[in-house]
Amino acid sequence: MTPQEIRNNRLATKLMKNLERRHFETYYCHTAEEIITQVKALIPEGSSITWGGSMSIRDIGLTQALKSGPYNVFDREDAHTEEEKLAIYRKAFEVDYYLASANALSEDGVIVNIDGNGNRVAAITWGPKRVIFVIGLNKVAQDVNAALQRARSTASPINAARFDIDTPCQKDGVCHNCNSPQSICNYIHFLRNSHPAKRHVVILTDLTLGY
Repeated sequence: MTPQEIRNNRLATKLMKNLERRHFETYYCHTAEEIITQVKALIPEGSSITWGGSMSIRDIGLTQALKSGPYNVFDREDAHTEEEKLAIYRKAFEVDYYLASANALSEDGVIVNIDGNGNRVAAITWGPKRVIFVIGLNKVAQDVNAALQRARSTASPINAARFDIDTPCQKDGVCHNCNSPQSICNYIHFLRNSHPAKRHVVILTDLTLGY
């Protein structure tokens, strides 16, 4: 193994131990194909599924693989109107499985996300029977404060650029702790423990995913 692979294996082992101590179910995958196979193994045929705006799960082809499979999938990108999109947002609270990633993950196992509308963190908190996270090790931070800093100073400015919205961070790439009407940092979510136990699944990967 390369030094990078040795480090990643050791870090993943530590993270899985800390996440399991917080009652998460955990897995570690090295390739997109492994992740897709693992997710399919977790979701029974016929299950209802939706997801947030995660680029991680889209970039590895997971969403398309599920839409092509024997599942009842609700994808907001298929909505033709704003009303249809909102209906899919609300559908998240009654589906069997909700897929997401994270803006950051602390070394001791706290998942940090920041939302503009709050639909993603709301579904992660309550509603769907199970939540499956796909999180690249590139999002790991030393502690909760560092994880929050990563979410605000790295993920949010990049997402602001992705959505091409009028916020200060879009202009210079730096978090200004702003109160912009178009801010995507309105809801800050810390997931400390999976409740009920094993409701949340974390699939770690050494692929560099998302922002």
